[in-house]
Amino acid sequence: MNVAVIKTKAEQAIPELFEKVADTLPGGAKAAPARREAMSRFAAIGLPHRRIEEWKYTDLRTSLKDALAPATEAGLSAEALTAALGPLAAVAGDRIVFVNGIYSAVLSTKFDSSGLLNVAPLSEALASGLANLGAIGADEGQNAVLALNAAFVTDGAVISVADGAEIDTPLLIVNVRAGKTAQSTATRNIINVGTKAKATIIEMFVVAAGATANAQANSATEIKAGDGAEVVHVKCVSDAGEVSHLSNWLVGLGTGTVYRGFQFTSGTRVTRNGINVTYGGENAKLDMSGAFLARGSEHIDTTLVVDHAVPKCESRELFKGVLANHSRGIFQGKIIVRPDAQKTDGKQMAQALMLSPDAEFDSKPELEIYADDVVCGHGSTVAEIDEDLMFYCQSRGIPPGTARALLVQSFIGEALEKIEIETLRDALTSTTLDWLDETKA
Repeated sequence: MNVAVIKTKAEQAIPELFEKVADTLPGGAKAAPARREAMSRFAAIGLPHRRIEEWKYTDLRTSLKDALAPATEAGLSAEALTAALGPLAAVAGDRIVFVNGIYSAVLSTKFDSSGLLNVAPLSEALASGLANLGAIGADEGQNAVLALNAAFVTDGAVISVADGAEIDTPLLIVNVRAGKTAQSTATRNIINVGTKAKATIIEMFVVAAGATANAQANSATEIKAGDGAEVVHVKCVSDAGEVSHLSNWLVGLGTGTVYRGFQFTSGTRVTRNGINVTYGGENAKLDMSGAFLARGSEHIDTTLVVDHAVPKCESRELFKGVLANHSRGIFQGKIIVRPDAQKTDGKQMAQALMLSPDAEFDSKPELEIYADDVVCGHGSTVAEIDEDLMFYCQSRGIPPGTARALLVQSFIGEALEKIEIETLRDALTSTTLDWLDETKA
């Protein structure tokens, strides 16, 4: 007997919204077939829900009540951008800026296409045929969030680093939401780092003063790192309001590649950070870490899949979260070791600090090992603030609030120390302290 699945209000509205805006999306006729194929794929599978194993903790059919119309362009001054960035404004680098998912040439650095580094907005690359939505969507399979991204994407950064190039200045992909209308955005970045090249890429998601509290963001980043490349890749989400943030990283590593990734999340109602890393060559190293802060009824989900498809590779993962009030944190971390991936070395750890007895942390570490000569392990811990340490601090004249902040900062600091850029590390430390000042357990 076939059971008909009743579509939610959002699932019914999304295809209707697509038909209204399809002709206005970048890429025109060149991108239209790929967009329609992605929408057909979404219509067939619908929003992910708890009966799908990898989505059992984050049911989008329940949490996404409505489908918001795609955002329109909004003017933003340089001063307003600096204010929106807050502590992140101190991070030096060349910027490519998107306001409501639309490229802002005025706020962006004028990049010199010297051949070593090429940076362009995706909207221009689609129009000129230099980017192909069909190509970047080829491996999306049953991922409904990525299908929606391919259907609605308006812009993003297309970055190419030439073989052997060493880009000393960080590249900042700045996403700002602005305006008073409830809205959705879809952005996608396509990043290629050549053989033996070095680059640092930082994605920032912030909100301008006076922006609507109701928003939906869908972000995807595909990054391919060539043989012997060294890549630092960071994502910082610092928002406020009734915001849903759906994100996917698709990372491919070459032979001898060193990739260091970090994700920081705070201020969103619902967040799902999907990270997929695949090894394509031997002797590659991955260090993937992150930190998240949640309060109220906020929900932050990090789902990580590390695919050791070849031998002699190393992976390290450390994720830490602080949960207050009725918030919920999720970490799902899967390490796959394929039959031919001998000499794999993989370690994973997820930890949460609970500031309230009403908070919840769900941790699901997984190892799928099909090879016999490997060293792999995983762990997960959940704890409250140690009362003995609080007493120790207070006995030395430290006020309770300050003592609590020091202990939380010490806990989250182990993850933040993974960030090698001092100004960025200091900015996220400052954001953490501000969050603590505003948070009541």
